[in-house]
Amino acid sequence: MPRLIRCLLVGVLCLGAGAGAQEDHIGHERHKMHHGEPHARVQDATRFFTDREGHPLDLPSEEEGFVFGVFGDRTGGPPEGVSILADAVHDVNLFEPDLVMTVGDLVQGYNASPLWMDQMREYKGIMNELLCPWFPVSGNHDIYWRGENKPLGEHEQNYEMHFGPLWYAFEHKNSWFIALYSDEGDPVTGEKTFHKPSAQRMSDRQFEWLQGILKKAHDADHVFLFLHHPRWLGGNYGKDWDRVHKLLVDSGNVTAVFAGHIHRMRSDPKDGIEYITLATVGGGQAGAAPSGGWLHHYNLVTVRKNQVAVVSVPVGKVLDPRAITGEVSEDTGQLARLTPKIDGTVTFAEDHSSSSTLTVTVRNPTDRLIEVTLIPDSDDSRWLFGPDHRHFNLKANEVRRAKFEVLRAASPIDDTFRAPMLALNIDYLADGWRYPIPEQRIAMPLDVPSMRLAPSARDMVLELRKEGDAMRVRDEDVKLPDGPFTLEAWFEGDSFEGRTALVAKMQGCEYGIFVSDGKPSFSVHLKDKYVDVDGRKGALKPGRLHHLAGVFDGSKVRLYLDGRKVDEKPGSGKRTRKDLDLIVGGDVDGDNKAVSTFRGRIHGVRLSTGARYTGESFSPTHELSADGTTIFATDFDTHLRDWVMNDKSHLTHGRLLKGARLVEAK
Repeated sequence: MPRLIRCLLVGVLCLGAGAGAQEDHIGHERHKMHHGEPHARVQDATRFFTDREGHPLDLPSEEEGFVFGVFGDRTGGPPEGVSILADAVHDVNLFEPDLVMTVGDLVQGYNASPLWMDQMREYKGIMNELLCPWFPVSGNHDIYWRGENKPLGEHEQNYEMHFGPLWYAFEHKNSWFIALYSDEGDPVTGEKTFHKPSAQRMSDRQFEWLQGILKKAHDADHVFLFLHHPRWLGGNYGKDWDRVHKLLVDSGNVTAVFAGHIHRMRSDPKDGIEYITLATVGGGQAGAAPSGGWLHHYNLVTVRKNQVAVVSVPVGKVLDPRAITGEVSEDTGQLARLTPKIDGTVTFAEDHSSSSTLTVTVRNPTDRLIEVTLIPDSDDSRWLFGPDHRHFNLKANEVRRAKFEVLRAASPIDDTFRAPMLALNIDYLADGWRYPIPEQRIAMPLDVPSMRLAPSARDMVLELRKEGDAMRVRDEDVKLPDGPFTLEAWFEGDSFEGRTALVAKMQGCEYGIFVSDGKPSFSVHLKDKYVDVDGRKGALKPGRLHHLAGVFDGSKVRLYLDGRKVDEKPGSGKRTRKDLDLIVGGDVDGDNKAVSTFRGRIHGVRLSTGARYTGESFSPTHELSADGTTIFATDFDTHLRDWVMNDKSHLTHGRLLKGARLVEAK
């Protein structure tokens, strides 16, 4: 049976020579490589039990296997890289592999013995937290000496005394593991460097030892090699690896060779042997292209008799399901929905400068400690903030207030204007682990009318094309008192498939107009239940301009389509209220997010107190202008980037979400 080397995808990247069913026909037939080859399957009535009839199910074969891990370079980066190493140890313990190998550069090195010894103890202290045995491989950082009294071999003696032999091998479950030493140095001068081919040769002693080990391992299912420098890449390494590679190919059972040093991942299969270079586990990492292998990661290798799977896992991306208790799940969900209270408003002077003070209040709703960072910022460089951030811890149910000065230089309010924002970052500190909550960016309250914007000379409409496109109007800006009210809109839909809201804030509360499946409806939540009025399914035509008005007069709920009453039902009592935003072009869920969004164009929206329309019919006017009863009204003509202003006599505005945009009416 041919040997199979399979590549899996975890997180953001994959190691291997390609995807699909490509084959490498170079070299031994025994080393033919297939990607994504399925495992053996069997049907075995002695292992499958049911009292039901049904389609027969395949069972996995009972072939034995094991898993081992591989860690990349720890060094060449900042001292805090040890915390990344510790995170990798935490991650790998969750997989419980049989063993972990390294590919060198364990300590920062390039020093004399005293500091080297401290770094050795630090590294071993972290690695000894692994639940499985681990095996070191030496790198240049572990061996190269800097300073006076350099001994022969530099740090070789220290390394072998505290880490292990410079080269060695062992057998595990009919697979062999071989650690090689790639910094023996120039055999003539003794110089140790990875910049010269003369110093990057394998000594006759190590080569002959490797020959002997490969002979011992001739009956092994797999042989895996580990060294620090990926000598097969040539360049400063020269061509000495060619003779080593021939030796590995001739052995007939070398499956993969792992190295590090270059701090980025790459796969270079040749003659049926997988050559894999790891990036880093805490070492210097540019992070130039994480999805291309520039990141902190470790490899996990699953070994079976005829198949080896290699997977690369970004450090810190593994979760322990046992640690996600009900408390953790509920608390992190609460924190993801947490919105700080902002007191104060950013106001503008005549010259559009601003000098305002905002107070931000954050409360920890959980029973655990949380770490909070508040950062004011803007894409508009004319804003200045003081201080530039606030960082603090909050105990269970603790409240903290933070003040920020918000300043803006005098300059026009034009299309280059960007709003000041507040970034909220939270870490939830559970036992032995921290859970980062996704960053929230919250718009600071603005006194929008003070911007004194003139309406556009063009007739604009709100265009919504994709799921999630909508406009949000803050709840505090549309506080509708109890009693009669009217909600209305002009619109033309591209389609009306499924549950589709036109203007709504319904979550067991409030009111909304829907156009689901082309059927207009209006709902008001009164006395703990909805009063629903609706029209005929299919009454709304795609591409046609329609007007809908929902009216509650205190005793009845009515719906008007294009000025004609289509339904009426009795309804009275107080409206159920919740602090949820009004969504134009959709509805709102319990997390205050836009859902059930509309596809098409909305020409105008108006929310008013009082019953504007009575009787059987009326002639709707296209201008939904504001008057003394209006809570919110817009024809989308007065706007600034992603803000849509309410009628100029009112103080509220809407904010465009996702791909929502304003376009000229046709």
